Amino acid sequence: MRPTRNPRRTAVAVSLAAAALLTASACSSSGGGKAPDAAPGITYASGTATPGMVPDGSGPTGMPGMSMPGSSAPAAAPAGPNAVTIDNFAFGPSSLSVKLGATVTWTNHDEEPHTVVADDGSFRSPTLGNNATYTFTFTKAGTFAYVCSIHPFMHATVVVTP
Repeated sequence: MRPTRNPRRTAVAVSLAAAALLTASACSSSGGGKAPDAAPGITYASGTATPGMVPDGSGPTGMPGMSMPGSSAPAAAPAGPNAVTIDNFAFGPSSLSVKLGATVTWTNHDEEPHTVVADDGSFRSPTLGNNATYTFTFTKAGTFAYVCSIHPFMHATVVVTP
């Protein structure tokens, strides 16, 4: 006697196999196993970029730079007195002093994504991929503690003086 097949069980098995193949193909890299240099971004059909992102022509989407509306991020990662680097799962410097009205730029040099989130809620970056930047202009004096919301052991401060 031949066993009877359950058409529903066969359909489920075929669906699971197809899903596994699609997942495997989506996870494989077409760049010879090398990860892209920048986090993906979104460009609308109209050609406008996702709000808060600044196109700079690098990376697979050309949009790794990020900024808050009303401020702008330079095309190249800035270096200077108002720059914070994210490297080796740490903010550097861990405490930055700036004058009131200064714009601070954070640049993620890690391969892992990070965020910049003020403890008091005064600023919050989107998730920053490798070499992405985030800028914020300080309009109030005070000490602003911040963390990476993905890795809360990463913390630092910006001290704003009049």
